[in-house]
Amino acid sequence: MSMATQRLFDNTKIAFDLKSDSELERAYFLFKMISHQPLVRIGTAATNFALKAHLPVEGLIRSTVFDHFCGGVNEDDCLSVIDKMYSKGVCSVLDFSVEGKEEEANFDAAMQKTLKIINFADEKEAMPIAVFKPTGFGRFHLYQKKGEGKAFTEEEAQEWNRVVARFNKVCQLAKEKDVEVLIDAEESWMQDAADELCEEMMRLYNTEKPIVYNTLQLYRWDRLDYLKQLHERAKRDKFTIGVKIVRGAYMEKERDRAEEKGYPSPICATKEATDINFNQTLEYILNHLDVISVFIGTHNEQSSYLAMELMEKFNITKNDNRVWFGQLYGMSDHISFNLAAQGYNVAKYVPFGPVKDVMPYLIRRAEENTSVAGQTSRELNLLKQEKARRKL
Repeated sequence: MSMATQRLFDNTKIAFDLKSDSELERAYFLFKMISHQPLVRIGTAATNFALKAHLPVEGLIRSTVFDHFCGGVNEDDCLSVIDKMYSKGVCSVLDFSVEGKEEEANFDAAMQKTLKIINFADEKEAMPIAVFKPTGFGRFHLYQKKGEGKAFTEEEAQEWNRVVARFNKVCQLAKEKDVEVLIDAEESWMQDAADELCEEMMRLYNTEKPIVYNTLQLYRWDRLDYLKQLHERAKRDKFTIGVKIVRGAYMEKERDRAEEKGYPSPICATKEATDINFNQTLEYILNHLDVISVFIGTHNEQSSYLAMELMEKFNITKNDNRVWFGQLYGMSDHISFNLAAQGYNVAKYVPFGPVKDVMPYLIRRAEENTSVAGQTSRELNLLKQEKARRKL
């Protein structure tokens, strides 16, 4: 790959074109804060306390963390963000980021929200993709029990049927409206049942082309083998595969549980092993685009460059709908906007929801930024660079 392409992500003018000077300052302030780990912990504790005590902090949260990492409190609130990004060729995946609700009413509400987003997406070119979490549609424990092969009680069996019905309703509408739907991955001990259900949806709805996408967290060393087996079944049974590939979000939890319960950790031993696993899976997919379509969810520059290189090598056009790049809103703009400027398919995950309900999501983002080596300092350096460029 040419040196020019290898420096593509250094272009801060394109990366931050949509940010006003004050938004640039806010982003700088935010990542500066996040870079001090104790500060993140204190801030998190204080924020949680203030929200539980109903202190008037929502305005403060909105004007700092929330507006940087979220599109708004509801769908309509996100419209200006969606339109602004689309003016630069970056699409949006609206992500209703309310977590950890365990009642049937909440599961139905999450399903209705997803259906609404699919209908919403149908009318907007800027929103070709929808997303939901398996545990948004059913209890964690239920997936776990099913995955472990334990028998359901009569009541649980009915409950599971409702989960399946929610998946069907969403995937069916997505197929009708020709909107792709990404199903997030979660902890490994509930994932077997989710994988099974996602495959069932692919068999039903990915007959002409991929509508349903499962997620592979490639910090798990078994995922490429899983994909290869799924690929065999797809060829045999004539359906197509959609996968979103990410590195993974539950590492500490996974390792702790494996140790506590005495089974081998499902997570790659090192960061390098994860990187190799991610890149090999990426190559495998791009080599089999006839059956497998991919949403490359990554904040890693090397993997992004590699994807561009492989697309060139396999003669895949930049805007081939079977290959999408994705990053989170508020992060890695230097990757998203520079890829879009080159003509690649790019979508940002745009979280939304009531401030207090989205807080757990935001706290995870801040912690992730502190724990992923180099993420925060890279963001800070780019923001600093752009501030200097504008002064000139």
